[in-house]
Amino acid sequence: MKFLLQRIAFYLFTLWAAITLNFFIPRMIPGDPVKSLISKNQGRLSSDAVQSLYVLFGLDENMSLWEQYIRYWKQLFNGDLGMSFTFFPSPVSEVISSSLPWTVGLVGITTIISFFLGTLLGIGAGWKRGSWIDSILPATTFLSSVPYFWLGLVAIALFTGPGSYFPSSGGYTPGLVPAWDHYFIGSAINHSVLPAATILISSMSGWILGMRNMMVTVSAEDYITVAHAKGLSERRVMLSYAARNALLPNVSGFALSLGFIVGGTLLVEIVFSYPGVGFQLFQAVGAKDYPLMQGIFLIITISVLVANLLADVAYLLLDPRTRKSG
Repeated sequence: MKFLLQRIAFYLFTLWAAITLNFFIPRMIPGDPVKSLISKNQGRLSSDAVQSLYVLFGLDENMSLWEQYIRYWKQLFNGDLGMSFTFFPSPVSEVISSSLPWTVGLVGITTIISFFLGTLLGIGAGWKRGSWIDSILPATTFLSSVPYFWLGLVAIALFTGPGSYFPSSGGYTPGLVPAWDHYFIGSAINHSVLPAATILISSMSGWILGMRNMMVTVSAEDYITVAHAKGLSERRVMLSYAARNALLPNVSGFALSLGFIVGGTLLVEIVFSYPGVGFQLFQAVGAKDYPLMQGIFLIITISVLVANLLADVAYLLLDPRTRKSG
């Protein structure tokens, strides 16, 4: 229990540091987002109206940086992430909530599927070295080193175009109204196949390699030999003794992957113009949209910290040595 409380205290401190950096870093980017917003909309506003925009967006020139920082914390405690420059006058929370389901649906499902498939194949490849399963290692080594976005570009070049079943961009067919009906759901699935496949192929290869190498290492341990000497079945030794211990590093990696689900796979979403959080972050950086950048960074930070905390809990449950040291 003491170990868990120490970890929680560490994550709370990390959250404070991340929020502080989240406040200062966007303000270090050169440029004036308010003037950019006015010029983009080709508007001519009075000085009082321009000053009102600065106040609205939390960039009041009459307030010191420290006062803006305190105000930012107060807004966070009230659940207010500010007003988006890019999607003005929509609040940041509304903008993120509209794109978050797309990212979670795409990256979340592919991450979970790739973890389980890659782990199972890695167990088989590591336990039965020299078999046909182990022969896929050269291909997995190559695919794990290929960036997501490059596979996405290859997929667009090969599988999209006139007469193709797969679209090259977007999250659904233009003109459709988002709704829980078979037309929209079918269109959304159709648009997600290629980006999901690129993420799945590349990430699954990494899980296979990691789990296979750990299985090879664990198979040489003394307790595996003792388990065989007891006359236990091959399946039980593989799953209950070897795989359970080899799985621990993958649990940590999987927790980090779950945390980064919220951020999405930025370059994949840009390549496919997929309406997820990563693509919105790209738009926010280009428009110097401080509130939207801060809101997305905050959601990503919280999700990563929660995922790491869950990984610590999983370690406590899977490895008795961690409980004793804690």
